[in-house]
Amino acid sequence: MENIGKLHFITQDIASCSHPALAELACKGGAKWIQLRVKNKKPAEWLEIARKTKLICDKYNSVLIINDNPDIAKEIKAGGVHLGKDDMSVKDARKKLKNKYIIGGTANSLEDLLKLTKNDANYIGLGPFRSTNTKENLDPVLGIYGITKIVKEYYSLKCRHVPIIAVGGILPEDVKVLLDAGVHGVAVSSAITKAKDKQGMIKKFLKELS
Repeated sequence: MENIGKLHFITQDIASCSHPALAELACKGGAKWIQLRVKNKKPAEWLEIARKTKLICDKYNSVLIINDNPDIAKEIKAGGVHLGKDDMSVKDARKKLKNKYIIGGTANSLEDLLKLTKNDANYIGLGPFRSTNTKENLDPVLGIYGITKIVKEYYSLKCRHVPIIAVGGILPEDVKVLLDAGVHGVAVSSAITKAKDKQGMIKKFLKELS
């Protein structure tokens, strides 16, 4: 199974830059893990965006994860899929994708972590770390105290453990304290997509994660 990246760049819909273009800027900055997060698009358009983004990721030898949609991940032979709490379950996605694909899930509590682990997730996005406008219907904000508490409890249990990726409004200056809390890495969207120098911001995150 593919090693789980420490920096997960999540694309988003912005007027000034397409999803494939965002992916290329991130890859040029050194990102090796791209999550394509497409919202409110017709299936054919979503698939076309995914195909173009996959070509970019292949060019830079980066992993492409499709948000929400196992069928598109399978259709384009992406690296895998990331599933939110309201999407298809990890268990059902695993039946569809077998062990050929990475499957990540979203968690907001220790109970979520344990369920996703039991259902064979390869990594888990834990958050939100702080409030963010990137995602609608946000779960309760955990902050550093909440993330530290949940991660500590999770790793104290005698069970199979999977990498935890902190997510939600994360900035470069947050990385050290999150790593100290025990997470494997961070997932970032707005801090990069809204930066004037997107490649430079990617490099800042990678430096903090190294």
